Amino acid sequence: MPPTDEDIAQVSTLLYMWTGMVFSEKKAYYIERRLIERIRRTGSGDMRTYFGRLMGDEAERQALINAVTINESYFYREDNQFAALANAILPELAATKAPGGRIRIWSMPCAHGEEAYSIAIWLLENWAMVDAYHVEIVGSDIDTHALASARDGHYGKRALARLPEAAREAYFEPEKHYQRRIIKDLRESVQFTHVNLVDAAAVASQGRFDVILCRNLLIYFDEISRASAAGHLYNALLPRGFLCLGHSESMARIDTRFNLVRLDDAIVYRRP
Repeated sequence: MPPTDEDIAQVSTLLYMWTGMVFSEKKAYYIERRLIERIRRTGSGDMRTYFGRLMGDEAERQALINAVTINESYFYREDNQFAALANAILPELAATKAPGGRIRIWSMPCAHGEEAYSIAIWLLENWAMVDAYHVEIVGSDIDTHALASARDGHYGKRALARLPEAAREAYFEPEKHYQRRIIKDLRESVQFTHVNLVDAAAVASQGRFDVILCRNLLIYFDEISRASAAGHLYNALLPRGFLCLGHSESMARIDTRFNLVRLDDAIVYRRP
């Protein structure tokens, strides 16, 4: 027996509580298909049995979260923000630090690694001072499957399509089985961690950052979870640190503590 409308609504409420993401009635079919797949994979047989497992098994809870999370991205997505990072943000931050000082950048969510590795490649290609400072890049996501993929570092043509040919040749191993693998030096230079943005303790465990890129995540939240997430992002920033959101997102109506900053390449936000 497939999940009922009541089952889907109940699971959608749980997912909202666990992740902050809103799954409206328009997404009912999306949730239903993933529930059916999880019931099949776990051998639960029916929704009642599966629900009991879901509530008592943290690993299955994570598996369901992985199943409903959208991780669509590609290298150099919204690259105007990477340009702002290299041309304005990092030079300003570096001016306040001694040579060799640490600059921490957080990519949250990082998808299958495209978001975090894009930062590393862009800086190597476009910021002349990248070797003069200890640039630490952390990529985080709620989806543990995506994080495993990020650490593995294999990418197909679609993910690499926007990268200049020179960058593909310099930072990826030769194509094999229609995929390229990001070179070992870059795989080892980016740290990947499991973080739920609406979990204050999980966010705090990452320490504080000079720059946070949180792009195209808040669009999946409602006002309450957006406000919670914004507060956690604010706390995760060092004073005078920068926040980059997706091009369709704005912090103006979410958390007024951030200052809007208009740079030549992008609009960003800053913690005072």
